[in-house]
Amino acid sequence: MSRPSGRANDALRNILLEHSISLHAEGSCFAKFGNTHVLCTASVEDRVPSFLRNTGKGWVTAEYGMLPRSTHSRIDREAARGKQGGRTLEIQRLIGRSLRAVTNLKALGERQIKIDCDVIQADGGTRTAAITGAWVALKIACEHLLLTGAITQSPLKGQIAAISCGVYQGQAVLDLDYDEDSNAEIDANFILTAEGELVEIQATGEERPFSRDSLNDMLDLAETGCGHLFSLQQHAVQNSSI
Repeated sequence: MSRPSGRANDALRNILLEHSISLHAEGSCFAKFGNTHVLCTASVEDRVPSFLRNTGKGWVTAEYGMLPRSTHSRIDREAARGKQGGRTLEIQRLIGRSLRAVTNLKALGERQIKIDCDVIQADGGTRTAAITGAWVALKIACEHLLLTGAITQSPLKGQIAAISCGVYQGQAVLDLDYDEDSNAEIDANFILTAEGELVEIQATGEERPFSRDSLNDMLDLAETGCGHLFSLQQHAVQNSSI
């Protein structure tokens, strides 16, 4: 079996996490997973949703969108259509709950951090690139709050990254691009912590049911891939302007 990209089954695409890409945002990261490019920005607001008022807790949420020419043909802006699509809502909820899984909302105080993930170019794995870049943007924003004295301890209690895996032509492969993703027999996304814990698994048998052995094969690849992503995230944060 030969992958369309020529990569080994356990090889990631070329990954770049470029920190502090936005002049105005409290935290930002430009995540490039091969030809998938996602701009992630973190904005701090001194207010929380109504259900959290007077609780002493903060909130982390996300918005996700694909720019009109991020794919092979132009897609309409969802704002022009008057509502967000189901896929958009599902992905931005996934990003938000993944980030909250490693956030101490009490330590954040009654403030909200919104993460905007805008897909500039798509070639498979936009949600996993968004989650990985979003953590970097969130971490930098939290460091900004610490430096300004707005909070006294970091709200982040862990590190997360995400990667796609699948079964392509009968073999488990890591970090699918569009050519593989659109032809995969099994398609999966894994969100993991740096401690090796699972935040979420999304896995679908596109052509057939799959066994636990297949799931384990993909999870092994995901752990290897996320291990590399964790190192890239730490490097980005350590070299940020904060």
